Amino acid sequence: MLFYRLLADALVVLHFAYVAFVVVAMLLILLGILRRWRWVRNFYFRVVHFLMIGAVAAESVCGIECPLTRWEYQLRGGAGQAAESGSFVARWMHRLLFFDAPDWAFSLSYCLFAVAVLAALVLASPNRPARIRAGKSR
Repeated sequence: MLFYRLLADALVVLHFAYVAFVVVAMLLILLGILRRWRWVRNFYFRVVHFLMIGAVAAESVCGIECPLTRWEYQLRGGAGQAAESGSFVARWMHRLLFFDAPDWAFSLSYCLFAVAVLAALVLASPNRPARIRAGKSR
């Protein structure tokens, strides 16, 4: 049971890191555009960022429960715990990730955030990788 609890706690940390990456990356991209930081134009970074929020928005619109959330609940059940229990860090991360609001509010916020990421991707486009540029010039 301890093994399931530790896995569930680790999963909450991973889930939090996923959300934090999407949000912080967007803030850094916007700041980087204003400050002319070259690294925010990295093609792979920007595509991964968009795919991460795009997957969340698509799951939400399709009514699919987040696989990380479902897996955490299954692990908590295997450990004989309620979904909100866990280590100190896991409980706080869980409180930051999950709060009471109607499902449509979450779907709307995910979709609006995905549109904002897409707009930043289009308006401040990333640099294409060298091998893609080299292939087009031939």
